[in-house]
Amino acid sequence: MRSSPHLEPLRPAYGTGTLADVMPTALAALGVPDGANGVLLRDGELAGIRRVAVLLLDGFGYHLLHQAGQASATIEAIRNGDIGTLTPITATVPSSTPISLASLACGMPPGLHGIIGFTVRAPESGDLVTHIRWDGSPDPETWQPEPTCFERAEADGVACTVVSDGAFRDTGLTRAIYRGADWLPAAAPDEVAEGTVAALRRGPRSLVYAYLPDIDTAGHFHGIGSLKWLEAVARVSEAVDGILTDLPRDAALFVTADHGMVNVTERLRVDRRPDLLEGVEAIAGDGRMRYLYTQGGADAEVAAAWSAAVRDRAEVIGRDEAVDRGWFGPVVTAAARERIGDLVVACRDTFAVVGVEGEPPHVPRLIGHHGGLTAAEMAVPLWTYRTG
Repeated sequence: MRSSPHLEPLRPAYGTGTLADVMPTALAALGVPDGANGVLLRDGELAGIRRVAVLLLDGFGYHLLHQAGQASATIEAIRNGDIGTLTPITATVPSSTPISLASLACGMPPGLHGIIGFTVRAPESGDLVTHIRWDGSPDPETWQPEPTCFERAEADGVACTVVSDGAFRDTGLTRAIYRGADWLPAAAPDEVAEGTVAALRRGPRSLVYAYLPDIDTAGHFHGIGSLKWLEAVARVSEAVDGILTDLPRDAALFVTADHGMVNVTERLRVDRRPDLLEGVEAIAGDGRMRYLYTQGGADAEVAAAWSAAVRDRAEVIGRDEAVDRGWFGPVVTAAARERIGDLVVACRDTFAVVGVEGEPPHVPRLIGHHGGLTAAEMAVPLWTYRTG
């Protein structure tokens, strides 16, 4: 029996409340006439708004708000409904950073934008593509050809800015999902706050996306609820306070996250199980949702071996079943489908599959993980605030 309802699976709420609906809602508030979906807007909530900032706190799941309130009076006030409006929405699947960021920035589910795994195999070359360390091959504009929300806003005269660490400025992921936005380098929370407010003042209408990784990093290395994690929450909260202090009167702030996190207690080390590599050409994804690319005709044998190894700690299903369950959205393009593994290993509870060849050596030692389907990973907050 699962120890917490937060470990029960949570389906992505495509079309009614996922990360893919956040930026289209911002575009609708700014009056961008492209048929953008404003499903997350309440009647009149953002009337008169001409500037929107979307601040993404990496790893800050909805079910972490209670613990986070210990480190921040602002977050505790948000959780209690004392300021702004807090709405639980869901991440997309898998619940990992590149998939979520692409869904947010493009305003569409993974099945359409095609960034559908932390790591995937490129069908044309057979090479593994790790989206957060993407060196530009394959070509980002070809790999993700859909227009971004920034391109749609820019075409309507909205000044668009990304406020984030300058180290990410020229990566393949940036070229794939942030097209149409200018880049304002900022890394520390106070720099991000200052940059966000400055970017909001650009032009008669503005859209700003800002990113802070601190909570996610602390959760991975030190665990949810640890002292280091609480310290990261406090630092990030100061950035929220800084934006609120200087928010222009015709601006709104959205705060959300790309995923939540679980502290992993059980691990399957693939590097210690050579039998699990039989019939497997490549392993991709991440620790909580693995993609297995099999040799021709080996699906059944590989599925049986992996099912025996993971037991009830994970589910092993075929690509078609994962697509049919709607994990990646109501529509999955042929290009996106090919990038999903022949088999998908979806971890349950607090279990992870690690020790995969080619991944950094610290990954098996990480405490916090995400990518799976539990409510702890899938539920994320959307907090909206406007002055006045």
